[in-house]
Amino acid sequence: MISTDRLDATFAALADPTRRAILQRLALGEASVAELADPFDMSQPAVSKHLRVLETAGLISRHRDAQRRPCRLEAAPLAEAVDWLEAYREFWEARFQRLDALLADLQAPADNENTPKDDTQ
Repeated sequence: MISTDRLDATFAALADPTRRAILQRLALGEASVAELADPFDMSQPAVSKHLRVLETAGLISRHRDAQRRPCRLEAAPLAEAVDWLEAYREFWEARFQRLDALLADLQAPADNENTPKDDTQ
């Protein structure tokens, strides 16, 4: 069972485009705060606030590497979010399969009406 608090924190963190961009960057490998702040038109403290949200949600971790404190992507909460969403994908797939069957049933009589009659019999 997925913790609703952790799921709430994950989706709240993912709601912001800057935080999603940071996660995309971290999917390529570890990065320092300065490296993460570089592509954004915002101050390093503002990026640090985004990092704290991501860290609180468990989506990133930081460790000490000499003078650096690089950030690292932690994918487990993302996997839990995908698992939660997967149930809804299955729901929509079942709905689309029923719609496909209905459309096939509706199409079948129309195909028979448009087929030329064979007068040779």
